[in-house]
Amino acid sequence: MDHMDMEPSSLEELEVDNDSSDDNSSKGGKKAKLPLAKIMCTEKKEENGFYHSTWTCLEKIRDAMLHHRWQEAAEYMACYAAKLEDTTRGSTKQHKELIWRICTEILHQHSNSKLEDYNLIYERMKHSGFKQYLMISLEHSFHLLLHSHIEDAKRQLSVAESWRYGKESAAQYQKAKLIQAYRSLLDYIIWCDKKFTHSRNDHPDSGDNQEMHNYFRQASVNLKEILKSPGAWDPFILSYTEMLEYYEDHEEALKVLNHYAYDNNFPPNPNAHVYLYEFLKRHDASKRKLVKVLKILQVLVPSHELMLEYSAFLLQSVKESDTHKALGVVLEMLDYACWRNNLAVWKRLKAVIQKLQLQEDWQKVVVGKMAKRKDWWPVLHFTRFHASKDAEENPQLMKVKASLAKILCPDLMLKYTADGSTNVKDCRASRKQQKTLAKASV
Repeated sequence: MDHMDMEPSSLEELEVDNDSSDDNSSKGGKKAKLPLAKIMCTEKKEENGFYHSTWTCLEKIRDAMLHHRWQEAAEYMACYAAKLEDTTRGSTKQHKELIWRICTEILHQHSNSKLEDYNLIYERMKHSGFKQYLMISLEHSFHLLLHSHIEDAKRQLSVAESWRYGKESAAQYQKAKLIQAYRSLLDYIIWCDKKFTHSRNDHPDSGDNQEMHNYFRQASVNLKEILKSPGAWDPFILSYTEMLEYYEDHEEALKVLNHYAYDNNFPPNPNAHVYLYEFLKRHDASKRKLVKVLKILQVLVPSHELMLEYSAFLLQSVKESDTHKALGVVLEMLDYACWRNNLAVWKRLKAVIQKLQLQEDWQKVVVGKMAKRKDWWPVLHFTRFHASKDAEENPQLMKVKASLAKILCPDLMLKYTADGSTNVKDCRASRKQQKTLAKASV
Protein backbone atom coordinates (compact mmCIF):
# COMPACT_ATOMS: atom_id res chain seq x y z
CA MET A 1 0.00 0.00 0.00
CA ASP A 2 3.04 2.28 0.23
CA HIS A 3 2.82 3.01 -3.52
CA MET A 4 -0.65 4.41 -3.02
CA ASP A 5 0.72 7.23 -0.86
CA MET A 6 2.36 8.73 -3.97
CA GLU A 7 0.47 10.89 -6.44
CA PRO A 8 0.60 9.28 -9.89
CA SER A 9 1.82 12.48 -11.50
CA SER A 10 4.88 12.54 -9.27
CA LEU A 11 5.93 8.98 -10.03
CA GLU A 12 7.31 9.73 -13.47
CA GLU A 13 8.38 13.29 -12.73
CA LEU A 14 11.16 11.85 -10.59
CA GLU A 15 12.53 10.31 -13.80
CA VAL A 16 12.72 13.62 -15.78
CA ASP A 17 16.00 13.81 -17.71
CA ASN A 18 18.39 16.35 -16.24
CA ASP A 19 19.35 17.46 -19.76
CA SER A 20 16.04 19.31 -20.12
CA SER A 21 16.83 21.86 -17.38
CA ASP A 22 18.95 24.43 -19.27
CA ASP A 23 17.33 27.33 -17.48
CA ASN A 24 18.46 26.05 -14.09
CA SER A 25 22.14 25.62 -14.90
CA SER A 26 24.58 26.91 -12.30
CA LYS A 27 27.29 29.45 -13.04
CA GLY A 28 29.88 26.73 -13.47
CA GLY A 29 27.90 25.09 -16.26
CA LYS A 30 26.49 22.38 -13.94
CA LYS A 31 22.81 21.58 -14.37
CA ALA A 32 20.52 21.57 -11.35
CA LYS A 33 19.30 18.18 -10.18
CA LEU A 34 15.73 19.41 -9.60
CA PRO A 35 14.22 21.77 -12.20
CA LEU A 36 11.71 23.12 -9.69
CA ALA A 37 10.11 25.80 -11.87
CA LYS A 38 9.15 23.34 -14.61
CA ILE A 39 7.77 20.71 -12.22
CA MET A 40 5.61 23.25 -10.39
CA CYS A 41 4.03 24.36 -13.67
CA THR A 42 3.42 20.78 -14.76
CA GLU A 43 1.81 19.87 -11.45
CA LYS A 44 -0.51 22.84 -11.63
CA LYS A 45 -1.51 22.01 -15.17
CA GLU A 46 -2.22 18.38 -14.41
CA GLU A 47 -4.32 18.94 -11.32
CA ASN A 48 -7.36 18.98 -13.65
CA GLY A 49 -8.93 16.51 -16.02
CA PHE A 50 -7.90 12.90 -16.44
CA TYR A 51 -5.06 12.94 -13.92
CA HIS A 52 -7.17 14.50 -11.20
CA SER A 53 -9.91 11.90 -11.83
CA THR A 54 -7.52 8.93 -11.67
CA TRP A 55 -5.89 10.26 -8.50
CA THR A 56 -9.30 10.69 -6.84
CA CYS A 57 -10.23 7.19 -8.00
CA LEU A 58 -7.05 5.78 -6.47
CA GLU A 59 -7.85 7.44 -3.15
CA LYS A 60 -11.32 5.88 -3.22
CA ILE A 61 -9.80 2.46 -3.92
CA ARG A 62 -7.41 2.78 -1.01
CA ASP A 63 -10.14 3.85 1.39
CA ALA A 64 -12.37 0.94 0.29
CA MET A 65 -9.56 -1.58 0.67
CA LEU A 66 -8.57 -0.31 4.11
CA HIS A 67 -12.17 -0.78 5.26
CA HIS A 68 -12.57 -4.15 3.46
CA ARG A 69 -15.26 -2.88 1.12
CA TRP A 70 -14.11 -5.13 -1.69
CA GLN A 71 -17.11 -4.69 -4.02
CA GLU A 72 -16.70 -0.93 -3.90
CA ALA A 73 -12.95 -1.26 -4.47
CA ALA A 74 -13.60 -3.49 -7.51
CA GLU A 75 -16.00 -0.95 -9.02
CA TYR A 76 -13.51 1.89 -8.64
CA MET A 77 -10.73 -0.33 -9.95
CA ALA A 78 -12.66 -0.90 -13.17
CA CYS A 79 -12.40 2.85 -13.77
CA TYR A 80 -8.82 3.26 -12.62
CA ALA A 81 -7.64 0.51 -15.01
CA ALA A 82 -8.11 3.07 -17.79
CA LYS A 83 -4.72 4.35 -16.64
CA LEU A 84 -3.22 1.45 -18.62
CA GLU A 85 -4.30 3.16 -21.83
CA ASP A 86 -2.62 6.45 -20.95
CA THR A 87 0.34 7.03 -23.30
CA THR A 88 0.90 10.73 -22.67
CA ARG A 89 3.65 10.09 -20.18
CA GLY A 90 7.16 8.81 -20.70
CA SER A 91 6.86 5.97 -18.19
CA THR A 92 3.87 4.11 -16.71
CA LYS A 93 5.70 1.18 -15.15
CA GLN A 94 4.76 2.19 -11.60
CA HIS A 95 1.08 2.54 -12.50
CA LYS A 96 1.00 -0.87 -14.16
CA GLU A 97 2.59 -2.61 -11.21
CA LEU A 98 0.20 -0.76 -8.89
CA ILE A 99 -2.80 -1.92 -10.94
CA TRP A 100 -1.48 -5.49 -11.01
CA ARG A 101 -1.03 -5.65 -7.24
CA ILE A 102 -4.30 -3.96 -6.37
CA CYS A 103 -6.35 -6.07 -8.80
CA THR A 104 -5.00 -9.37 -7.53
CA GLU A 105 -5.49 -8.31 -3.90
CA ILE A 106 -9.12 -7.34 -4.55
CA LEU A 107 -9.75 -10.65 -6.32
CA HIS A 108 -8.15 -12.59 -3.45
CA GLN A 109 -10.45 -10.89 -0.96
CA HIS A 110 -13.67 -10.58 -2.97
CA SER A 111 -16.16 -13.31 -2.11
CA ASN A 112 -17.56 -13.53 -5.67
CA SER A 113 -14.30 -13.59 -7.59
CA LYS A 114 -13.98 -16.33 -10.20
CA LEU A 115 -11.07 -18.00 -11.93
CA GLU A 116 -12.08 -16.26 -15.19
CA ASP A 117 -11.59 -12.89 -13.46
CA TYR A 118 -8.05 -13.83 -12.48
CA ASN A 119 -7.26 -15.07 -15.97
CA LEU A 120 -8.56 -11.83 -17.49
CA ILE A 121 -6.48 -9.62 -15.19
CA TYR A 122 -3.29 -11.65 -15.58
CA GLU A 123 -3.60 -11.76 -19.38
CA ARG A 124 -4.29 -8.03 -19.60
CA MET A 125 -1.30 -7.18 -17.42
CA LYS A 126 1.02 -9.52 -19.33
CA HIS A 127 0.16 -7.84 -22.63
CA SER A 128 0.07 -4.23 -21.42
CA GLY A 129 3.73 -3.61 -22.26
CA PHE A 130 4.72 -4.25 -18.66
CA LYS A 131 8.20 -5.77 -18.40
CA GLN A 132 7.15 -8.17 -15.63
CA TYR A 133 5.74 -10.72 -18.08
CA LEU A 134 7.69 -13.64 -16.59
CA MET A 135 6.80 -12.91 -12.96
CA ILE A 136 3.13 -12.35 -13.79
CA SER A 137 3.11 -15.66 -15.68
CA LEU A 138 4.65 -17.40 -12.67
CA GLU A 139 2.11 -15.88 -10.28
CA HIS A 140 -0.68 -16.83 -12.70
CA SER A 141 0.51 -20.44 -12.73
CA PHE A 142 0.60 -20.50 -8.91
CA HIS A 143 -3.01 -19.36 -8.80
CA LEU A 144 -4.04 -22.03 -11.29
CA LEU A 145 -2.24 -24.61 -9.16
CA LEU A 146 -4.25 -23.55 -6.10
CA HIS A 147 -7.37 -24.41 -8.07
CA SER A 148 -5.91 -27.77 -9.22
CA HIS A 149 -5.55 -26.69 -12.86
CA ILE A 150 -2.13 -28.28 -13.21
CA GLU A 151 -2.15 -28.64 -16.99
CA ASP A 152 -3.22 -25.00 -17.45
CA ALA A 153 -0.51 -23.87 -15.04
CA LYS A 154 2.08 -25.82 -17.01
CA ARG A 155 0.81 -24.31 -20.27
CA GLN A 156 1.28 -20.80 -18.85
CA LEU A 157 4.88 -21.55 -17.93
CA SER A 158 5.59 -23.25 -21.27
CA VAL A 159 4.48 -20.08 -23.07
CA ALA A 160 6.56 -17.93 -20.69
CA GLU A 161 9.64 -20.06 -21.41
CA SER A 162 9.63 -18.93 -25.02
CA TRP A 163 9.05 -15.24 -24.18
CA ARG A 164 11.81 -12.78 -25.05
CA TYR A 165 12.00 -9.00 -24.69
CA GLY A 166 14.81 -7.11 -26.36
CA LYS A 167 18.37 -7.94 -25.40
CA GLU A 168 18.35 -10.53 -22.62
CA SER A 169 19.68 -9.10 -19.35
CA ALA A 170 21.15 -11.04 -16.44
CA ALA A 171 17.94 -10.49 -14.43
CA GLN A 172 15.78 -11.71 -17.30
CA TYR A 173 18.02 -14.78 -17.69
CA GLN A 174 17.62 -15.66 -14.00
CA LYS A 175 13.84 -15.27 -14.19
CA ALA A 176 13.74 -17.46 -17.30
CA LYS A 177 15.67 -20.16 -15.41
CA LEU A 178 13.17 -19.89 -12.56
CA ILE A 179 10.29 -20.34 -15.01
CA GLN A 180 11.99 -23.44 -16.45
CA ALA A 181 12.50 -24.86 -12.97
CA TYR A 182 8.85 -24.42 -11.98
CA ARG A 183 7.66 -25.84 -15.28
CA SER A 184 9.76 -28.93 -14.56
CA LEU A 185 8.30 -29.06 -11.06
CA LEU A 186 4.84 -29.25 -12.62
CA ASP A 187 6.07 -32.13 -14.78
CA TYR A 188 7.12 -33.81 -11.55
CA ILE A 189 3.67 -33.24 -10.01
CA ILE A 190 1.99 -34.79 -13.05
CA TRP A 191 4.51 -37.65 -12.84
CA CYS A 192 3.48 -38.22 -9.20
CA ASP A 193 -0.18 -38.41 -10.22
CA LYS A 194 0.66 -40.93 -12.95
CA LYS A 195 2.75 -42.96 -10.52
CA PHE A 196 -0.10 -43.08 -8.00
CA THR A 197 -2.55 -44.24 -10.66
CA HIS A 198 -0.03 -46.75 -11.96
CA SER A 199 0.54 -48.23 -8.49
CA ARG A 200 -3.19 -48.74 -7.90
CA ASN A 201 -3.75 -50.45 -11.23
CA ASP A 202 -3.65 -54.25 -10.91
CA HIS A 203 -2.96 -54.58 -14.63
CA PRO A 204 -0.81 -51.58 -15.59
CA ASP A 205 -0.75 -50.61 -19.24
CA SER A 206 2.66 -50.31 -20.89
CA GLY A 207 1.44 -47.13 -22.60
CA ASP A 208 0.70 -45.51 -19.22
CA ASN A 209 4.13 -46.50 -17.99
CA GLN A 210 5.73 -44.91 -21.06
CA GLU A 211 3.72 -41.72 -20.58
CA MET A 212 4.86 -41.55 -16.98
CA HIS A 213 8.48 -42.01 -18.07
CA ASN A 214 8.07 -39.20 -20.60
CA TYR A 215 7.11 -36.80 -17.82
CA PHE A 216 10.16 -37.92 -15.86
CA ARG A 217 12.40 -37.24 -18.84
CA GLN A 218 10.86 -33.78 -19.41
CA ALA A 219 11.24 -32.85 -15.75
CA SER A 220 14.76 -34.19 -15.36
CA VAL A 221 16.20 -32.15 -18.24
CA ASN A 222 15.68 -28.80 -16.51
CA LEU A 223 15.94 -30.06 -12.94
CA LYS A 224 19.42 -31.31 -13.72
CA GLU A 225 20.30 -27.91 -15.15
CA ILE A 226 19.49 -26.30 -11.81
CA LEU A 227 22.75 -27.57 -10.34
CA LYS A 228 24.61 -25.33 -12.76
CA SER A 229 23.07 -22.25 -11.14
CA PRO A 230 24.06 -21.77 -7.46
CA GLY A 231 21.15 -21.19 -5.11
CA ALA A 232 18.72 -22.78 -2.65
CA TRP A 233 16.74 -25.22 -4.82
CA ASP A 234 15.38 -27.55 -2.12
CA PRO A 235 11.98 -28.60 -3.58
CA PHE A 236 13.49 -29.06 -7.05
CA ILE A 237 16.37 -31.21 -5.81
CA LEU A 238 14.02 -33.35 -3.73
CA SER A 239 11.73 -33.88 -6.71
CA TYR A 240 14.60 -34.86 -8.98
CA THR A 241 16.16 -37.32 -6.52
CA GLU A 242 12.78 -38.90 -5.77
CA MET A 243 12.30 -39.69 -9.45
CA LEU A 244 15.85 -40.99 -9.77
CA GLU A 245 15.30 -43.28 -6.77
CA TYR A 246 12.06 -44.56 -8.26
CA TYR A 247 13.94 -45.62 -11.38
CA GLU A 248 16.73 -47.01 -9.15
CA ASP A 249 19.37 -44.64 -10.46
CA HIS A 250 20.87 -44.35 -6.99
CA GLU A 251 24.30 -43.40 -8.25
CA GLU A 252 23.00 -40.33 -10.06
CA ALA A 253 20.81 -39.35 -7.09
CA LEU A 254 23.81 -39.54 -4.74
CA LYS A 255 25.87 -37.48 -7.18
CA VAL A 256 23.20 -34.79 -7.29
CA LEU A 257 22.89 -34.61 -3.49
CA ASN A 258 26.65 -34.56 -2.95
CA HIS A 259 27.01 -31.75 -5.44
CA TYR A 260 24.19 -29.79 -3.81
CA ALA A 261 25.70 -30.20 -0.34
CA TYR A 262 29.42 -29.79 -0.99
CA ASP A 263 29.82 -27.51 -4.02
CA ASN A 264 31.36 -24.29 -2.69
CA ASN A 265 29.57 -22.26 -5.33
CA PHE A 266 26.28 -22.92 -3.54
CA PRO A 267 25.38 -20.95 -0.41
CA PRO A 268 25.61 -22.85 2.93
CA ASN A 269 22.37 -24.80 3.20
CA PRO A 270 21.64 -27.09 6.17
CA ASN A 271 18.79 -28.76 4.25
CA ALA A 272 21.24 -30.00 1.62
CA HIS A 273 23.07 -32.01 4.28
CA VAL A 274 19.80 -33.25 5.77
CA TYR A 275 18.68 -34.54 2.36
CA LEU A 276 22.03 -36.25 1.82
CA TYR A 277 21.93 -37.85 5.28
CA GLU A 278 18.38 -39.13 4.82
CA PHE A 279 19.29 -40.59 1.42
CA LEU A 280 22.37 -42.36 2.82
CA LYS A 281 20.37 -43.69 5.73
CA ARG A 282 17.65 -45.05 3.42
CA HIS A 283 20.30 -46.93 1.46
CA ASP A 284 22.14 -48.37 4.49
CA ALA A 285 25.31 -46.33 4.14
CA SER A 286 28.19 -46.90 6.52
CA LYS A 287 28.27 -45.17 9.89
CA ARG A 288 31.41 -43.31 8.82
CA LYS A 289 29.56 -41.65 5.92
CA LEU A 290 26.57 -40.76 8.10
CA VAL A 291 28.78 -39.23 10.78
CA LYS A 292 30.64 -37.18 8.17
CA VAL A 293 27.39 -35.55 7.03
CA LEU A 294 26.14 -34.94 10.57
CA LYS A 295 29.46 -33.39 11.58
CA ILE A 296 29.03 -30.63 8.97
CA LEU A 297 25.35 -30.18 9.84
CA GLN A 298 26.31 -29.71 13.49
CA VAL A 299 28.54 -26.77 12.54
CA LEU A 300 25.72 -25.16 10.53
CA VAL A 301 22.83 -25.85 12.94
CA PRO A 302 23.94 -27.00 16.42
CA SER A 303 20.30 -27.18 17.57
CA HIS A 304 19.12 -29.48 14.77
CA GLU A 305 17.10 -32.51 15.90
CA LEU A 306 19.49 -34.84 14.06
CA MET A 307 22.13 -33.96 16.66
CA LEU A 308 20.53 -36.60 18.86
CA GLU A 309 21.47 -39.18 16.24
CA TYR A 310 24.93 -37.66 15.88
CA SER A 311 25.56 -37.90 19.63
CA ALA A 312 24.31 -41.52 19.58
CA PHE A 313 26.88 -42.40 16.89
CA LEU A 314 29.63 -40.72 18.90
CA LEU A 315 28.62 -42.63 22.03
CA GLN A 316 28.97 -45.93 20.15
CA SER A 317 32.61 -45.15 19.40
CA VAL A 318 35.40 -46.58 21.57
CA LYS A 319 37.48 -43.40 21.19
CA GLU A 320 37.59 -41.20 24.27
CA SER A 321 37.69 -38.11 22.06
CA ASP A 322 34.34 -39.06 20.52
CA THR A 323 32.76 -39.13 23.97
CA HIS A 324 34.10 -35.63 24.53
CA LYS A 325 32.57 -34.58 21.19
CA ALA A 326 29.25 -36.13 22.19
CA LEU A 327 29.26 -34.04 25.37
CA GLY A 328 29.84 -30.88 23.37
CA VAL A 329 27.12 -31.76 20.86
CA VAL A 330 24.44 -32.32 23.52
CA LEU A 331 25.46 -29.26 25.55
CA GLU A 332 25.18 -27.12 22.43
CA MET A 333 21.68 -28.48 21.85
CA LEU A 334 20.71 -27.45 25.36
CA ASP A 335 22.14 -23.98 24.77
CA TYR A 336 18.91 -23.38 22.83
CA ALA A 337 15.66 -22.86 24.71
CA CYS A 338 13.72 -25.11 22.30
CA TRP A 339 15.36 -28.19 23.89
CA ARG A 340 15.21 -26.97 27.49
CA ASN A 341 12.32 -29.25 28.52
CA ASN A 342 13.11 -32.17 26.22
CA LEU A 343 13.52 -35.36 28.26
CA ALA A 344 15.30 -37.26 25.45
CA VAL A 345 18.09 -34.68 25.23
CA TRP A 346 18.64 -34.62 29.01
CA LYS A 347 18.70 -38.40 29.09
CA ARG A 348 21.30 -38.38 26.33
CA LEU A 349 23.38 -35.90 28.33
CA LYS A 350 23.18 -38.19 31.35
CA ALA A 351 24.25 -41.19 29.24
CA VAL A 352 27.22 -39.23 27.87
CA ILE A 353 28.36 -38.19 31.36
CA GLN A 354 27.98 -41.73 32.70
CA LYS A 355 30.29 -43.00 29.95
CA LEU A 356 32.62 -40.07 30.48
CA GLN A 357 32.93 -40.91 34.19
CA LEU A 358 34.76 -44.09 33.22
CA GLN A 359 37.70 -41.85 32.29
CA GLU A 360 40.10 -40.56 34.93
CA ASP A 361 39.99 -36.93 33.86
CA TRP A 362 36.22 -36.72 33.31
CA GLN A 363 35.75 -33.83 35.77
CA LYS A 364 38.34 -31.77 33.92
CA VAL A 365 36.52 -32.42 30.63
CA VAL A 366 33.16 -31.35 32.06
CA VAL A 367 34.63 -28.19 33.65
CA GLY A 368 36.26 -27.31 30.32
CA LYS A 369 33.01 -27.69 28.41
CA MET A 370 31.02 -25.74 31.01
CA ALA A 371 33.57 -22.90 31.45
CA LYS A 372 31.88 -20.61 28.94
CA ARG A 373 28.42 -21.57 30.18
CA LYS A 374 28.69 -21.22 33.95
CA ASP A 375 27.49 -17.59 33.94
CA TRP A 376 24.22 -18.20 32.14
CA TRP A 377 23.41 -21.93 32.10
CA PRO A 378 22.11 -22.03 35.71
CA VAL A 379 19.67 -19.23 34.85
CA LEU A 380 18.55 -21.08 31.73
CA HIS A 381 18.08 -24.51 33.34
CA PHE A 382 18.57 -24.67 37.11
CA THR A 383 16.52 -22.00 38.92
CA ARG A 384 13.97 -22.63 41.63
CA PHE A 385 11.24 -21.75 39.12
CA HIS A 386 12.48 -24.52 36.79
CA ALA A 387 12.53 -26.95 39.70
CA SER A 388 8.93 -26.13 40.63
CA LYS A 389 7.69 -26.27 37.03
CA ASP A 390 9.49 -29.53 36.18
CA ALA A 391 8.33 -31.19 39.41
CA GLU A 392 4.76 -30.33 38.55
CA GLU A 393 4.76 -30.96 34.78
CA ASN A 394 7.46 -33.58 34.21
CA PRO A 395 8.78 -35.32 37.35
CA GLN A 396 10.97 -37.64 35.28
CA LEU A 397 12.73 -34.66 33.71
CA MET A 398 13.12 -33.16 37.17
CA LYS A 399 14.83 -36.32 38.37
CA VAL A 400 17.30 -36.42 35.45
CA LYS A 401 18.18 -32.74 35.69
CA ALA A 402 18.60 -32.84 39.46
CA SER A 403 21.12 -35.69 39.11
CA LEU A 404 23.18 -33.60 36.66
CA ALA A 405 23.01 -30.19 38.32
CA LYS A 406 25.97 -30.65 40.71
CA ILE A 407 28.06 -32.44 38.07
CA LEU A 408 27.67 -29.63 35.56
CA CYS A 409 27.96 -26.75 38.03
CA PRO A 410 29.98 -28.10 41.00
CA ASP A 411 31.05 -24.69 42.30
CA LEU A 412 27.59 -23.11 42.40
CA MET A 413 24.83 -23.25 45.00
CA LEU A 414 21.92 -24.15 42.73
CA LYS A 415 18.29 -23.83 43.73
CA TYR A 416 17.27 -26.63 41.39
CA THR A 417 16.67 -29.35 43.99
CA ALA A 418 13.84 -31.63 44.96
CA ASP A 419 13.66 -29.84 48.34
CA GLY A 420 13.50 -26.46 46.67
CA SER A 421 10.63 -27.50 44.43
CA THR A 422 8.81 -29.07 47.38
CA ASN A 423 9.16 -25.89 49.44
CA VAL A 424 7.76 -23.80 46.60
CA LYS A 425 4.79 -26.13 46.24
CA ASP A 426 4.24 -26.12 50.01
CA CYS A 427 4.26 -22.31 50.05
CA ARG A 428 1.69 -22.20 47.25
CA ALA A 429 -0.51 -24.73 49.04
CA SER A 430 -0.21 -22.75 52.29
CA ARG A 431 -1.24 -19.48 50.59
CA LYS A 432 -4.16 -21.23 48.91
CA GLN A 433 -5.24 -22.71 52.26
CA GLN A 434 -5.04 -19.30 53.95
CA LYS A 435 -7.26 -17.73 51.26
CA THR A 436 -9.80 -20.52 51.65
CA LEU A 437 -9.91 -20.04 55.44
CA ALA A 438 -10.30 -16.26 55.04
CA LYS A 439 -13.30 -16.72 52.71
CA ALA A 440 -14.85 -19.22 55.10
CA SER A 441 -14.57 -16.82 58.06
CA VAL A 442 -16.34 -14.09 56.11
